[in-house]
Amino acid sequence: MCAVNYEEEYIRKTRRSAEMFAESAKLHVRGVSHNIRYYEPYPFVVRSSSGSQLLDVDGNSYTDYWMGHWSLVLGHRPRSIAQALHEQIDYGWMYGTVNQQTLKLSKLIADSVPAAEKIRYTASGTEATMYAARLARSHTGRNVVAKIDGGWHGYASDLLKSVNWPFDGSESTGLVGDERIVSVPYNDLEGTVGILAEHRDDLAGIIVEPVLGGGGCIPATGEYLAGVQEFVHGCDSLFILDEIVTGFRFRYGCLYPTMSLDPDVVTLGKIVGGGMPIGVICGTEEVMSNADDTRLERSYVGGGTFSANPASMIAGSSTLAYLKNNDGVIYPKINGMGHRAREGLAGAFGDKAVVSGAGSLFMVHFARSGSPLRTEITNATQAAMCDRGLLYKYNLKMIAQDGIFVLPGKLGAISGEHDVSDVDKMIGSAEEFRRNEMGAGA
Repeated sequence: MCAVNYEEEYIRKTRRSAEMFAESAKLHVRGVSHNIRYYEPYPFVVRSSSGSQLLDVDGNSYTDYWMGHWSLVLGHRPRSIAQALHEQIDYGWMYGTVNQQTLKLSKLIADSVPAAEKIRYTASGTEATMYAARLARSHTGRNVVAKIDGGWHGYASDLLKSVNWPFDGSESTGLVGDERIVSVPYNDLEGTVGILAEHRDDLAGIIVEPVLGGGGCIPATGEYLAGVQEFVHGCDSLFILDEIVTGFRFRYGCLYPTMSLDPDVVTLGKIVGGGMPIGVICGTEEVMSNADDTRLERSYVGGGTFSANPASMIAGSSTLAYLKNNDGVIYPKINGMGHRAREGLAGAFGDKAVVSGAGSLFMVHFARSGSPLRTEITNATQAAMCDRGLLYKYNLKMIAQDGIFVLPGKLGAISGEHDVSDVDKMIGSAEEFRRNEMGAGA
């Protein structure tokens, strides 16, 4: 073995980033505007992006698998989206009124998401899930909302609980009412139903990701989701699917129709905004009618100043139109490369890691020293038991030595701008990391 100091290499290559981040730390809390964007020793500072690449202020180029919080399925600055945005800017980028650009996007969503009988926009996924929880309580007249251990639905107080291991402490000071949020184990139908049954009479609904994103890039089984849906519908509670990560990621439309599910509410974001700020609440007309503010008893789902702004709407509609017209090319390509990445990374690490994910998403989970490695990762508890320190080291090695960027500790996403040589380079980096850090024959 020949252990390498990746931090020293990183610092040597990113001296201008270090200077600029020191300035940022004087102006911003911890130097960032989103907690997960900080990593040791400091994040590099981006100058520009294009295709599959990020360029930092020191002139280093990185093949990007973070892809704007996984929102850029077509890559950075795709020509058709950039052109549509340039044209829209000439007309205006903020109206604060009803606009025709919204109709374009909503028609595409309504035609491809069966649950989207009615739609309302926000400026972020956090707002969309917050409103989804509010709608569930309003529609049912009940208080308890269930979520998954390790499930991440943004920073809204309604769902900010049991995000980080051990899933039983408060995620933040300043929260009230989190006793009305209950947490259930992913992919454990018996355990989930047992907990939900304890709250049957006051259960407003449950919100679930079909692929647990922040909790470890873990797909749910179809049997699990179907069983949860059957139980909550049997209680006259709402089944809410958070497809902010998965919507339009694996196919044109949402993931849930492939599992024969029938959600009451679906939240969308990321890809449907084409890289611009967006959140979407879609639902049945019966449920969404609770947001009608002419009703005596209404659920205030207001959107916000920048909801349905024309720039986000045109970027979103242009992205979905491209995906619709090219779905027979783009999805086989990115899903195929995702499969190649997972298989190649699993082969590179052997019995030292498990690679989770689906479609164009992937994540590596390392065994802790002296602990046996599971053959698969099926929930956030198992993911949390893996060696996060080694994962961060591996991610920093890719950044410092190979010009490959996966945000340390997070899953990677492949875009239409990546190619097979990018994936093979990442696999080669994994093989080198194992040789240097774990021994060639380990």
